[in-house]
Amino acid sequence: MRWFGKDERKEIWDEAIQWPIGDIEAADKIRNICRSASDSAERIGALAGPADNKPNNKKKLDNKNEHDTERYERAARTAMEIAMKMSDDLMRDAAVSEIVNLCMNANDLRTARILFRAIQAVSIREDVLGQHPVLRQ
Repeated sequence: MRWFGKDERKEIWDEAIQWPIGDIEAADKIRNICRSASDSAERIGALAGPADNKPNNKKKLDNKNEHDTERYERAARTAMEIAMKMSDDLMRDAAVSEIVNLCMNANDLRTARILFRAIQAVSIREDVLGQHPVLRQ
């Protein structure tokens, strides 16, 4: 319970979705999820930098940022589940590119590469490669 009798804030990806929703609504939901979780993803990505090679320091940071990690993972999982149910290929590719950007902010290259391979539209692939050239490998 938080101050002033308010319950704990509910995240956008925890809200129930009344299926079926259209592709436009699904793409908008994915965009909102990715933008809401971007702050946690950026904090996770900053932890993966070269300065965190010390084991003791890393353990302290892991404990401190466990909430951010859980938040990012739940958001990415929900966004991927919504994207899988989209029927329009171009809309799905645009939504997946949003998820790839979220993964790259979190320095989650493994997931980003898997999702990048799922993008079929050449223009969207080139746009993502322009933002994240490391995915070219």
